[in-house]
Amino acid sequence: MKSLKLVLFVAFGLFSFLSCSDDDDTTTEKKTIVDVVVNGADFTLLEAAVLHAGIADALKNPNITVFAPTDAAFKAAGFANEAAIKAADKAAVANILTYHVVNALVPASAIATKDNEVVTMLSGGKAYVTKNAGGVSVNGAKVTSADVKAENGAIIHVIDAVLINETKNIVALAQSNPNLSFLVAAVLRANEGSTKVVDILSSAGPFTVFAPTNDAFKAAGFATEAAIRAAAPNDLAAILTYHVVAARVYSTNLTTGNVATANGASVAINAANATVKGTKNTTPSKIVAVNIPASNGVVHLIDSVLLP
Repeated sequence: MKSLKLVLFVAFGLFSFLSCSDDDDTTTEKKTIVDVVVNGADFTLLEAAVLHAGIADALKNPNITVFAPTDAAFKAAGFANEAAIKAADKAAVANILTYHVVNALVPASAIATKDNEVVTMLSGGKAYVTKNAGGVSVNGAKVTSADVKAENGAIIHVIDAVLINETKNIVALAQSNPNLSFLVAAVLRANEGSTKVVDILSSAGPFTVFAPTNDAFKAAGFATEAAIRAAAPNDLAAILTYHVVAARVYSTNLTTGNVATANGASVAINAANATVKGTKNTTPSKIVAVNIPASNGVVHLIDSVLLP
């Protein structure tokens, strides 16, 4: 009897131990993307944005893919520190963050080799994913580290820029940029001629505009906005449409060669040097800022006016 009791005691103890172990296994939560972000040294600003926007629960879904901007990406987008993020409108931050989330698992191997594959983000906005010899990018933001996986199965692709789902068209975008006031003056003046440049750049597109800065117009002989408004509208239209490509071309889509413009003539792109040259320009124009989003395309800033 003593022997039987001992056996039963040991069996009961073993059963209890296994039961506790099973319970532990089923109650232990697997780490989510939120955990990866919290523990990541290069995601302090992303973590602050997620907490400020109150979307942590949405990022615990195991069936999502997140394009995660680094701290440097947030700083380049104007968020210098956590205080700057906390000072931003919560709804706006939430809209930015959900524009970085795909409601599906998308490993790098599943991305097709093509330009600008349209992907609907969690926010409802459309993003444009490219995979080519240069790697994977979304809206021109390069994936610097792919397929970082959370324990629950969700995927992170680290990117070098913050994605913005811009609602302004190219004309409205230029009007909101003080460094493009000469360009705006030129567009409005050109619209008084036979080519309705405002209507063209406000239409659905998509377009890519190589946009000369104010200094670029000054270097081209337009000392003031008044000088632009005194120019012949059709002459301005011929120049302005020479800066427009009828396609969505992010920096990661640029290839070296001649590209047709809305003017009918071509500009020469040098992707390696990030330059674009007009037929009558003696030197190429440098692309000084890239991938400025618009609802109907993308804008790249250049440091000289292109001459057809």
